[in-house]
Amino acid sequence: MTTLDDLPIRDDLRGLTPYGAPQLDVPVRLNTNENSYPVPDAVVDAIGKALAAELRDLNRYPDRDAVALRADLAEYLGHGLTVDQVWAANGSNEIQQQLLQAFGGPGRTALGFTPSYSMHPLLALGTGTGWIPAARGVDFGLTAAEAVAQVRAHRPDVVFLCSPNNPTGTALDPAVVAAVLDEAPGMVVVDEAYAEFARPGTVSALAVLPGHPRLVVTRTMSKAFGFAGGRLGYLAADPAVVRAVQLVRLPYHLSALTQAAARAALAHRDALLGTVAEIMAQRDRIVAELRARGQRVADSDANFVLFEVGGDQAVAWRRLLDAGVLVRDVGLPGWLRVTAGTPAETDAFLSAMEEL
Repeated sequence: MTTLDDLPIRDDLRGLTPYGAPQLDVPVRLNTNENSYPVPDAVVDAIGKALAAELRDLNRYPDRDAVALRADLAEYLGHGLTVDQVWAANGSNEIQQQLLQAFGGPGRTALGFTPSYSMHPLLALGTGTGWIPAARGVDFGLTAAEAVAQVRAHRPDVVFLCSPNNPTGTALDPAVVAAVLDEAPGMVVVDEAYAEFARPGTVSALAVLPGHPRLVVTRTMSKAFGFAGGRLGYLAADPAVVRAVQLVRLPYHLSALTQAAARAALAHRDALLGTVAEIMAQRDRIVAELRARGQRVADSDANFVLFEVGGDQAVAWRRLLDAGVLVRDVGLPGWLRVTAGTPAETDAFLSAMEEL
């Protein structure tokens, strides 16, 4: 059987494994930060009608710039955004890949504050961008002074900030974003994949977009909207940033079906986002109950919780799996991450944790 070593693959890809979490058939799956609630019937019907309306014209290419969808996304985001300040792609991963294709690449670097989203260094690798893993502070926090010191030391072309941060869950102090913007010589990308789950009072980086042409805010419909299977991510930025990523995007990268389904979902946002408060309640319940048992738990503004297991996290992960609960081992010694799901899923997780 031919292996990768038998092929003339790039040297920097040898020995690597693809990104991904285990997809196992277990009763309770809480490892990939999906929305546990199925799409409501009324929204299913609306998306079905939107898709049906596109089927006869599938012999034609879709709108390659997805103008109508981008207008809907701008209206959803608010903050006075217009269609020329929004761009959409197949998930926020593709958005961030396009940003690295446009502003990173060979001879350039990107910096992120670890532990953080593990796809960022892989996207850097795939685009030939050098990756700089900067450090977080105590309890995975990040202060403005810590962030600025590392940006100043490395002078990266792209800085990634996650707010809320994955896998720790905590949103950034707006002062961190402001300080990095003042110091960074290149682009600053704030990944807000979990923004809809943030606790009251959390400020989005969208609020500081005016006057900052090097700031980009990325979002996704995979989490709060429960649209993970639809694959739709987007960014908000200065119009010049949108024009830059259009230089590197693949032709017709968003199918007509994806655009139609996403627009139908946005039109029914109230029904889809109706589960956000319930998920936040389960997240806060997990935090409170684990802390009441004496465990260390990171503050969370996302739909997941990072918690300490007090030993080998791989052993704890296996024991939870044996109990029918799949969580995520993100590679942090002694810590695991669990998605906040339905009340029944939370019950199962907390019961399994009690046995653990």
